[in-house]
Amino acid sequence: MFGKNPVGLRRSLMATLALVAVGGAEAAEAQVRAWITSGDQSRLMQPQPVAGWSAGGPGEVVTLDPGERRQTMVGFGASITDASAYLIQTRLTPQARDALLQELFGRGESGLGFSFTRVTVGASDFSLSHYTLADTPDPTLAGFSTAPMEVHVFPTVRAAVAINPELKVMHSPWSAPGWMKTTDSLIQGQLKPEFYPTYADYWVRYLRAAGANGVPTDYLSIQNEPDFEPDSYPGMRWPPADRAVFIGRHLGPALDQAGIETRILDWDHNWDQPQQPLTVLADPVANPYVDGVAWHCYAGEVGAQSEVRERFPNKDVYFTECSGGQWAPAFSDSFSWTVRTLIIGSVRNWARGVLMWNLALDQAWGPHAGGCGDCRGVVTIDNGTGEITRNQEYYAFGHASRFVLPGATRVESGEAPGVSSVGFVNPDGRRALLVFNDREVAAALRVGEPGRLASVILPAKSAATYVWDAP
Repeated sequence: MFGKNPVGLRRSLMATLALVAVGGAEAAEAQVRAWITSGDQSRLMQPQPVAGWSAGGPGEVVTLDPGERRQTMVGFGASITDASAYLIQTRLTPQARDALLQELFGRGESGLGFSFTRVTVGASDFSLSHYTLADTPDPTLAGFSTAPMEVHVFPTVRAAVAINPELKVMHSPWSAPGWMKTTDSLIQGQLKPEFYPTYADYWVRYLRAAGANGVPTDYLSIQNEPDFEPDSYPGMRWPPADRAVFIGRHLGPALDQAGIETRILDWDHNWDQPQQPLTVLADPVANPYVDGVAWHCYAGEVGAQSEVRERFPNKDVYFTECSGGQWAPAFSDSFSWTVRTLIIGSVRNWARGVLMWNLALDQAWGPHAGGCGDCRGVVTIDNGTGEITRNQEYYAFGHASRFVLPGATRVESGEAPGVSSVGFVNPDGRRALLVFNDREVAAALRVGEPGRLASVILPAKSAATYVWDAP
């Protein structure tokens, strides 16, 4: 996982950790470990020599404050779409499949530690075909079946959970069955109000079936991107007032009656329309059933997350979709944007969980059935050879997911011109400070916490995660 020469870099990591173990009393008292990824790819999650606390030195101060605590983290990850699961299950040998899932969801020397994922309920654009779980018109849902998801998706999620039992899973549909909609199609249209009770029953059946298949159902959103009607893959427009009716008068009560515990997230769409989730949260019947708001990156600014949270501080924030792609092929550009905006920006704006879109795609940016033809997965799996390429999003997310454990608390952290940061205190007290240098030149910094500073040099367009134990 550590770049172009993983064996050599793992040896380097072991050597670094050995320095911590045998460096004498001074080293044992005051060690900061660092991992760096640079925009020029000369370092890819590469461990750096151990730095110690020092009384003085040059550089701008960037510290975290363990006493200024904010949200508790669920974690980081990417979506197990139909396409991702298909590639993982059919284009890798069993040994390669196990190794990749261990690398993505496991912890330790070679694991990224993904602890949050998202599953598409039925088809999205990243599926081999268009389908829902009840395509035969029948208000009793007699033909309901999760069989299409039991082939590749559910086994992949189960394998990830076996590796990381703390994995939290969100579920999002792209469309209700076409016969419930105004278009009589999975493409475009809205859910007819007379089918609200039927669709609530659809959800109860799905959540029960997912649980019976060993798939957690920690979160759901009732509709992916409800203000968008794509013309080539499943989608469904769902205005906020109507979502509030469905959540408050149908789905919420149905889940209560069924004894199903899950957390409903509204919106699951872009930063440019905060008024939409605000409308749902303002509904007195829907509000008690809504745990928080989910956001996407494709329009607007990340500060919208804080805007909504300020109005409803008892509702959580999650960032649930953004895709890298060949519209931004340069490693430095997309790596920088992802770290600065998604990892640092969304978390500083209260996100408890942060997700990329496809966990894996192939070398032709698929498979997909309509929609995006040049989206990039966190990893690329060659559908002929099974060769795995770790993309810029892999390293951007790894700088957080590998070092920030579920249950960590985000704490306030300082910044400097061209230098941004986000800080955490893990459940065991260990600190993690992610710093990004957006400057065109290296930055001399003093990192740590009040009373404990270490002098470091962070290269231009580079991210570093600094880790140290509690005093």
